Amino acid sequence: MNKEVHIKTIYTLCVTEDEQHNNIGYIYSEPQLWGEPRYSQQHLRRFEAVVLQGRSPTMELLNDWGTSNSTVGELVDILMSHRLMAAASILLPDAINNPRPAVPQPSDSPRDKEMIGNNDAATRPLGRTEVQTKEQPPPDSTSEPQEDQDPNDTAGFLRLSFHELKKITGNFDERPVGDGGSRLGEGGFGTVYKGLINDKPVAVKKLHSMEDISLKELSVQFIQEVQTLMVLKHENLVDMVGFSRDGHHPCLVYAYMSNGSLLDRLACLDGSPPLSWHRRCLIAVGTARGLDYLHSNHHVHRDVKSGNILLNELLVPKISDFGLTRASATRSSSTVMTERIVGTTAYMANEALRGEITPKSDIYSFGVVLLEILSGLPPVDENRDPKFLMEMKDEIDEEEMALEDFVDKRMTDWDLPLVEKTYFLASDCLNDKKNKRPRMEEVLTELEDVVKSISLEQLGPKSDA
Repeated sequence: MNKEVHIKTIYTLCVTEDEQHNNIGYIYSEPQLWGEPRYSQQHLRRFEAVVLQGRSPTMELLNDWGTSNSTVGELVDILMSHRLMAAASILLPDAINNPRPAVPQPSDSPRDKEMIGNNDAATRPLGRTEVQTKEQPPPDSTSEPQEDQDPNDTAGFLRLSFHELKKITGNFDERPVGDGGSRLGEGGFGTVYKGLINDKPVAVKKLHSMEDISLKELSVQFIQEVQTLMVLKHENLVDMVGFSRDGHHPCLVYAYMSNGSLLDRLACLDGSPPLSWHRRCLIAVGTARGLDYLHSNHHVHRDVKSGNILLNELLVPKISDFGLTRASATRSSSTVMTERIVGTTAYMANEALRGEITPKSDIYSFGVVLLEILSGLPPVDENRDPKFLMEMKDEIDEEEMALEDFVDKRMTDWDLPLVEKTYFLASDCLNDKKNKRPRMEEVLTELEDVVKSISLEQLGPKSDA
């Protein structure tokens, strides 16, 4: 049976079944015939994310199964082992009368292959053989840092004690800074507090475990961020001052960013003035430069979003949160696969939801950021229809909404031709087919052209002094 027939047959099977997790889960939880788990809990999380995007988890299953080396017979074995006889009979009508040997059941050993240190199973470049994955990876490989590693070469960063950080943050005062406390807000994997070191303001991110993040994984994210920022230095990447690892909570210390995140500024949080069109374009250019630097140095950020774009006192953007960043094993920007599905759903491309790590996923996420810059709207709003900002693009493309109605009316200096150019660039970044998305250097060139086109005469009254 050829692969086309194979996929169509599975499609016939699945669309006749209810799209319930208890039905799909039978297939997803089964081991392969040679005893290894076919899917982990991370795959189930991926399917939950697919549901949140309003897409069919069944179709995602079909795409995955149809491009694997699995056979129709193996699928029938799984269905029959769970007494889904009607479904099995659609695939192989004779299967009920001539039952096949039962599928071996998994042992009681843990099935989650995302454990740190099990890099051969958790992450592999596409096309590698089993033997190749066991080779020692190069220093900037896709392998994740080990939990017990320690950044010995601090590369000029301060190694601070947890006690010192408690002192400069008022014992991690949970009151907001505006109320006389130290709390700045929530960051990736932790809470951020304001402090002073040598009379200079800093932001201290105290990492803490969350519902779906273990202490071991938290330590790995800490090591990843320190190691990344030791290697990568750029005007549009966040400036790390130091770190602490001697307390119960590892801490990262950054230069203080007085204008907070792009997400907050677009929302005019705390009564801040709206950003002008010209300023938004400058922020987009700076962010693109930072991402182009990352990609040219063979790194994929994996969590590009407006909340991770911080603004200093001059509104210069700096990309933050590198705990999920991954480098290429071959010093190139090739695609790799991982079982660890990470990122923020409202910004994630289809391939990222499948566990692919590629620079083109960062470009997709940046396309969502460009939509935020144009509209001033958050990426997801439960009370909005449509809920996801990327779905509003579909309404514009289908002429159900005019681009002029999409643009943030709080901007007074925008120009429709340049807004259109930026929107079309965002649309290119959001192409469902990753290979049709532009490279980040191409995105940067387009945005620089937009900024150059904004003349002094076109600039209206500044609203972001």
